[in-house]
Amino acid sequence: MAKFASKSAFTIGLLILLLAVPALGATVNKSVKIGAGEESSGATSVNGSISVGENAVVTGPVKTVNGTIRVDAEAKIEKASTVNGGVRISDRVTCESLSTVNGSIKVGSNATVDGEIEAVNGRITVRSGSEVADGVSNVNGQIELTAAQVGGDVSTVSGDITLEDAAVVKGDLVVEKPGSWGWGKSKTRKPRIVIGPGSRVEGTIRLERKVALFISDTAEVGGVEGEMSMDDAVRFSGERP
Repeated sequence: MAKFASKSAFTIGLLILLLAVPALGATVNKSVKIGAGEESSGATSVNGSISVGENAVVTGPVKTVNGTIRVDAEAKIEKASTVNGGVRISDRVTCESLSTVNGSIKVGSNATVDGEIEAVNGRITVRSGSEVADGVSNVNGQIELTAAQVGGDVSTVSGDITLEDAAVVKGDLVVEKPGSWGWGKSKTRKPRIVIGPGSRVEGTIRLERKVALFISDTAEVGGVEGEMSMDDAVRFSGERP
């Protein structure tokens, strides 16, 4: 239930912030482009996408309501946030935080996120060599970490979580219980949690609901607690269960 409450507050706050962008001098029905190597104090839109070119430096927020945000290789930005749209971060990008309500978030290789990654309804993928200082979380949608490191918790309510190629979670891996108002597949389907070869959860796998839990013989976890225990996990060898 905590996840639903926190995500509701996150959604409302993001909507208030983004719907205020016309007052902040934003474009309304146009896309915004920051060219390669350019410097900018930020970019906002309502019904438009935002793109940031290679090696660009953006010292303010990048935000839109209905649109996708794309950041090319080796650019530096602060916060990137949207309501209805995806966030695409290329290789070796440095950013503060990433968030969306309805859309996926993709982080390329060797990128650095100094804060957290949050989505409500959307898939989150973080590729090899990338580091997220804080947590990675969503309510619905797969979370996939490939040879990446997360400094905080990784959490979901109804999504699947996959750690592969020696991914590391320094906090807990959490699957929260759906709220009482939930229905359909999101409430009855068991999330699939896979801790792949060489991957490590330094904290605890905390399960507030039953899941399909698979742990590689070469993975390391700090224990399983809640609705299941380590005895309930399916151990496997090879790349995937």
